[in-house]
Amino acid sequence: MKEFQYTITDPVGIHARPAGLLKQEVKKFGSSVQVFKGDAFCDAAKTLKLMGLGIVKGDTITVRVEGDDEDVCAPAIEEFFKNNF
Repeated sequence: MKEFQYTITDPVGIHARPAGLLKQEVKKFGSSVQVFKGDAFCDAAKTLKLMGLGIVKGDTITVRVEGDDEDVCAPAIEEFFKNNF
């Protein structure tokens, strides 16, 4: 399992367009990717559930990656967050 924290810098937080792009990025890998906001969490490939977490600018989230390709997936997803959120 790999895990990283990220503080959202996008002025509108996690919204539809980047959440959809995140789904596409996650599907490139075999690993499971979960996004946590406090005690709430969801699969990063579930766009509506991800948006339902209500993640806004300034929120610090935890991203957990588990699977056979987690060593490649986790840094790629972290870079995606830096470029899009």
